Amino acid sequence: MTNPYDIGLDQNTANYQPLTPLTFLERAGVVSPKQTAIIHGELRRDYIGLYERCRQLASVLKSAGLGRGDTVSVMLLNTPAMIEAHYGVPMSGAVLHSLNTRLDATTIAFQLDHTEAKILIADIELLPRIREALALAKGSPCLIVYDDPEFVGTSVPYDEIEYEDFIAAGDTNFAWQMPADEWDAISINYTSGTTGDPKGVVYHHRGAYLLAQGNALTASMKKRSVYLWTLPMFHCNGWCFPWTISAISGTHVCLRDVRAEEIWKAILNHRVSHMCGAPIVMSMVASGKPETAQLDYEVEFFTAAAPPPEAVLATMKDAGFNVTHLYGLTETYGPAVVNDWDPSWDALDNAEQAALKARQGVRYLALEGLDVVDPDSMVPVQRDGASIGEVVMRGNVVMKGYFKNVVSTERAFSGGWFHSGDLGVVHPDGYVQLKDRSKDIIISGGENISSIEVEDSLHKHPAVATVAVVAMPHERWGETPCAYIELVDGEKVTSAELRDWCRKNLASFKVPTEFRFEPIPKTSTGKIQKYALRQRLTNKG
Repeated sequence: MTNPYDIGLDQNTANYQPLTPLTFLERAGVVSPKQTAIIHGELRRDYIGLYERCRQLASVLKSAGLGRGDTVSVMLLNTPAMIEAHYGVPMSGAVLHSLNTRLDATTIAFQLDHTEAKILIADIELLPRIREALALAKGSPCLIVYDDPEFVGTSVPYDEIEYEDFIAAGDTNFAWQMPADEWDAISINYTSGTTGDPKGVVYHHRGAYLLAQGNALTASMKKRSVYLWTLPMFHCNGWCFPWTISAISGTHVCLRDVRAEEIWKAILNHRVSHMCGAPIVMSMVASGKPETAQLDYEVEFFTAAAPPPEAVLATMKDAGFNVTHLYGLTETYGPAVVNDWDPSWDALDNAEQAALKARQGVRYLALEGLDVVDPDSMVPVQRDGASIGEVVMRGNVVMKGYFKNVVSTERAFSGGWFHSGDLGVVHPDGYVQLKDRSKDIIISGGENISSIEVEDSLHKHPAVATVAVVAMPHERWGETPCAYIELVDGEKVTSAELRDWCRKNLASFKVPTEFRFEPIPKTSTGKIQKYALRQRLTNKG
């Protein structure tokens, strides 16, 4: 039977435009041109100025021959240039690749080659490592140096073009174009290192648009809210908040160095309303509060990774912060699950509230499906808070897929859901709570560490026969790697020697905090039983 609504009601330019977060900045530049968009030290930049600079960047990139399918890599701190990259790069049609500023040179080189980066924009503070990486890379991206006036330290001499000079050649009125398809890639973020199975997570314009709006709704952000950058913008594109803030004509308060003194200075001087960060940032804020600091309003703080400890939650509440727990993955553009607070819980004591806040929660408005299932049958587990299964998701804020990795993409999307690899339960009220993470991932200071990468590095030491790396609780970082070692017969090596070995091959935050020379439990087929190692840590402390 013919559907009468299908006749003469076709999609056209009048009733359809691709969704992209780039339109948020365009609108803010027109509607709120004089609203302060960026605060960075003494710098104040309004929305029309930000919009013009992003068009300049896009213009220069376009003139350099970049377009759809090309990659621009950036290794920048939380600075104005990083915000501009989130708009200017995709406005040129290119894809933004944000490098973790803590990565080692080998991993940087791998990512530059894997993405086939044409241009690399890097902060002057990071130049020594960047040059080491470029010496290792097979490709030769054009290096642009961002010489941030707020950088306090010894500047490294450079002959490359400086960022301000680079964009100065661009057109402030550049007529950037909407993506040909909202499914086009807007950015790529990596979840692992150079070993085995590279995971370059590709985001599309549609997903970035929807999660950016979902952030504003989830965080109850009013127009012209003030957002402090304590979350790295390289991490899942700052959970899409670089795009969210333009949607509400808000103010970005940039922060090169995440230190308690600078955080509180920004909060008190600029009346910060919202901020995000790993538990370590929360602990920093709580313990670093100046004695004279008094807030006459409540700051919304969003945290992910390990559940906030009861004592920290209580201290944050007393200091004037409302903490909300989020959960997500790089593959879901950052947070896709939120611990929506039930007002009836306000009457509970601190311990009961902390237990409720420790749960990951319910799906974001922008996520269409969230469940916990038996990974083999895909049948949902009982909603009893005890039956364990794998957390799965589906919707428009799930990645496009893994770059150049069809096998891993198909595996991740099997059964019509995205498989998180995390194990959890569902409580009777529908709230999801994680019980264990994917065995290969350690979350330290909000950053993912692949245990496989650390194990591979240790395996290369001639004295190491068998190694297993698991997450060990850490007061400051939430978790750090703990390495269990079995030595080759007749060989000897100390913890200090292995630590030095790792430092030569890994980023500093990936180096194990502790080495334990103990027998490693295995199954009858030789598979290492990591759950038993985690139990040892729990039992021994």
